[in-house]
Amino acid sequence: MNDFDVLIAGAGPVGLTAAVELRRRGVGVRIVDPITEPPEYAKAVGIQPRTLEVFESMGVVEPVLDAGLEMRGQLIYVNGTQVSRFDLFVPDDVPYRFHLMPQYATEQVLRDRLLDFGTSVERGVRVSAFEQDDDAVTVTLTDLDRGSSTVRASYLIGADGAHSTVRKTLGLTFEGGAFPEQYMLADVAVDWSMPRGYAVRTMHQRDDGTTDDLLVAIPLPGRGRYRMSMFVPDELAVAPGGRDVAHGFEGTRAPELSHIQAVVDRLAPEPATVSDLRWSSVFRISHRIVDSYSRGRVFVAGDAAHIHPPTGAQGMNTGIQDAHNLAWKLALAVHGDAAPELLQTYDLERRPVGEEVVGRTVRDAREGIGADSDDIGFIMRREAQLLISYADSPLAAGSALPSAAAAPRAGERAPDASGLSRESVNHPLRLFSLLDGVDHALILYADATAGPAQVPCLEALADDAVATARGRMTAHVVAAPTAQVGSIEIPLLRDTEGHFAAGYRPDGSTIFVIRPDGHIGYRGPMGDTHAALSYLESTFR
Repeated sequence: MNDFDVLIAGAGPVGLTAAVELRRRGVGVRIVDPITEPPEYAKAVGIQPRTLEVFESMGVVEPVLDAGLEMRGQLIYVNGTQVSRFDLFVPDDVPYRFHLMPQYATEQVLRDRLLDFGTSVERGVRVSAFEQDDDAVTVTLTDLDRGSSTVRASYLIGADGAHSTVRKTLGLTFEGGAFPEQYMLADVAVDWSMPRGYAVRTMHQRDDGTTDDLLVAIPLPGRGRYRMSMFVPDELAVAPGGRDVAHGFEGTRAPELSHIQAVVDRLAPEPATVSDLRWSSVFRISHRIVDSYSRGRVFVAGDAAHIHPPTGAQGMNTGIQDAHNLAWKLALAVHGDAAPELLQTYDLERRPVGEEVVGRTVRDAREGIGADSDDIGFIMRREAQLLISYADSPLAAGSALPSAAAAPRAGERAPDASGLSRESVNHPLRLFSLLDGVDHALILYADATAGPAQVPCLEALADDAVATARGRMTAHVVAAPTAQVGSIEIPLLRDTEGHFAAGYRPDGSTIFVIRPDGHIGYRGPMGDTHAALSYLESTFR
């Protein structure tokens, strides 16, 4: 017998997301962190629209929205003159826009949610060593107060940051490099009149176009609050090869308000005074990725697996979605319901995403976001993380490709659909609000030609699918407004406003399987039930 199901090393946003998602599925979790008090600095501040969808599924989107503000766009100044302004946008069918919130507030929301399941973070405790066998991972925990102890967990997740003990002990490589520049970062208030929700990027450039002075200000909740980053002054810089500054914020030299004010005096679009310095640091940017996200019963996620420039606020969001992808698979494995190869799909699906993000953010840091494309809509969707696809995964299948080029394919994000109706409800419904995000969802689309004769077939398919999924699946029928299937015993939704059909582009009556992480696992014609059930057998034992 193991002591518990899953041990999580690291209680940042990634580890907390994994813990919440596992506890929602009834998995026993222990989460530890060597930091004795939660950090109070604004490390990651951007929350992408896709991550807000994840947070809605987790039951935390409302407190996240309450504690943050909308990221509306960016103003760019060169040598004191505004040269551009761009406004962020997302497609109309996406329920959330870009959001800003300091990482410590995000962590607080996730800790509160974890407490709903009776689990809290054990602080002052670190994973110092581990070994694994066929049945469990034997982990040595070092407690600052009680010394070392040994526990056995069925699985171990390393969400313990860029200097991950789990990654190093697992023997994973972490290839990449580092930018030579050093920066300073500060959480301050500033009294300028910049519009709410807009980042400010202001630069001084030489005649040859080289940037020799830089100020980037990202808005934070609170009147006039910003996270500012800028080149480090000589008196705070570390000599090349020095060890005081590694990736992130581990530097021991803290800038003072006067250092920040000096840059603001040189570069701010208007005269401004900074005040109320909450936190500051000197930092350096690295870009690295592991050679594998898992070995055996041990997994890495977030900064333990990939680090990269903060360009476009991709890092924390990518890590949260690592955890979101992994947790439902681990839960099925813990409960004995997972197909033998299911856990291997974590690396197969998420490492290509990490590789793309690392490569893109390095390029964006050097050339600017979107320098590789003239399609602003594509750029916005990509930055919003709406285009992540697992189309090459074993968990993406279909008996036929959709005929419409714009139709979402297996492996792609499942779009939301508003304007649905059902009996006894007097207001329009959203598809996302009806999916619990814990189990797989079977959506049977009945087109306008469907009639009473199809009802027994739909019911039989739903019964077989739920049984194949070992009960870990919900089933709904989404019917065209004129489909004659009102007598069906499966929960029935009407596509009254046509948004489901517009978003999913079904080919007649169509079977959709939506995974717990909000990606389409399968799509195919209603007549090919065998293919749909075979797909489920790739996930469930």
